[in-house]
Amino acid sequence: MDAKRDVAGRPDRADVSRCARHGSVAGTRKTTPGFRIVEKYALLVGGGATHRLDLSQMVMLKDNHIWSAGSITDAVKVARSAAGFSAKVSKPRAGVIRRKGSVTASSSCLLFLFRQIEVEARTLEEGVEAAEAGADIVMLDNFEPGALKVAAKELKRLHPSVLIEASGGITTATMGDYFSEHVDIISQGNLTQGYPVVDFSLKIQK
Repeated sequence: MDAKRDVAGRPDRADVSRCARHGSVAGTRKTTPGFRIVEKYALLVGGGATHRLDLSQMVMLKDNHIWSAGSITDAVKVARSAAGFSAKVSKPRAGVIRRKGSVTASSSCLLFLFRQIEVEARTLEEGVEAAEAGADIVMLDNFEPGALKVAAKELKRLHPSVLIEASGGITTATMGDYFSEHVDIISQGNLTQGYPVVDFSLKIQK
């Protein structure tokens, strides 16, 4: 049976799971005030990724941070300095961790999570600068599907270890257009917003 399609020929909400895809589908930090834990848990139950639970879990450099620092490179440098050694992810060697009271646990099941640095990029050039500056994750923001796939492929060619996130303007109806072997995460705020919202932001003047 063919997947149900919307008027533009894209998979509708019920058929996104049928798309051939790589990586994770994630929510964003944007949740209903007072319902963050509930909505993040709902993402996990539904098979999605929670992204960061709050501002403390990842250093995310957006346009205001970059403009304030002067450049992407300088913004990453400042963020790395402020986060210190905690701005990495490290998995311990397998073994046994012993604690007081003779409680033991296998360290192979544990993942020490430290803050990673993610940079929002509006062009391929900004994404390359972010990766070269040491960003762990590059968010390609508000790209059209075709341009996204071209930029992601080039970024992965230059920096294979960098995670690439696609975000901005992606809906459940259009998500299938954004899947690519070079895109590791596709995020959208409406996974935790089942209601209309006012889209606004505050910008620092350059």
